[in-house]
Amino acid sequence: MSALIEILFDHPDFVIVDKPHAISVQNETQQSGILPILCQQLNVEKLWLVHRLDKITSGILVLAKHPQAAAIFGDLFEQKHIEKYYLAVSAKKPKKKQGTVTGGMKKVRDGKWMLHNSQTSVAVSQFFSFAASPGLRLFLIKPLTGKTHQIRVALKSIGSPILGDSLYKGESSERTYLHAYCIRFTYQQQPICVLCPPTSGKVFLQGETQQQIAKLASPWALSWPVSKYYQPDHAE
Repeated sequence: MSALIEILFDHPDFVIVDKPHAISVQNETQQSGILPILCQQLNVEKLWLVHRLDKITSGILVLAKHPQAAAIFGDLFEQKHIEKYYLAVSAKKPKKKQGTVTGGMKKVRDGKWMLHNSQTSVAVSQFFSFAASPGLRLFLIKPLTGKTHQIRVALKSIGSPILGDSLYKGESSERTYLHAYCIRFTYQQQPICVLCPPTSGKVFLQGETQQQIAKLASPWALSWPVSKYYQPDHAE
């Protein structure tokens, strides 16, 4: 069996885990996905995915323990009552240090996506960027929608492809530096907030980057712009 997956939060209805990078949520031809690994680790027959992470992305992943919980999460995501925050690193300076990236998502060749001027399949991502290790920028991203490759495309569009993300022409590295860092929501009147600092990736673990991440321990408290795409339903 593979190394144990770290359990970040265990609830009777769901579990929140730290997904390692370079592992898919589902089985692949040559590699087991995280779903069967977790079922074996938790000694359960089945878990339900309520959202997804790309194979290259590490960090927070939520799985329901029964269909009723999966349906509740489906409603929470549909109503945009779940806040998610991601960390990313780029070797390129962005066109602007903070802001919002908005555009329609269009699939192009080779499995890539791009932004275009359309109101179809609109993706909205807010971000702040910070100086991290020499020559690198650390990004804190708050996606307000949940489109495939949304963050990867957003950072590419502002001139800062993610370090290690070869699909979007990021600088070469030992991993893709995208990490699901924090999630906040209210589940049946219980406020849930889980923070998951990255535990792999030499750039994430460098002193300067660690110091900057430590300053972002309450990402929801930053001065994010108000948006029609997200209306919080709980007290700050």
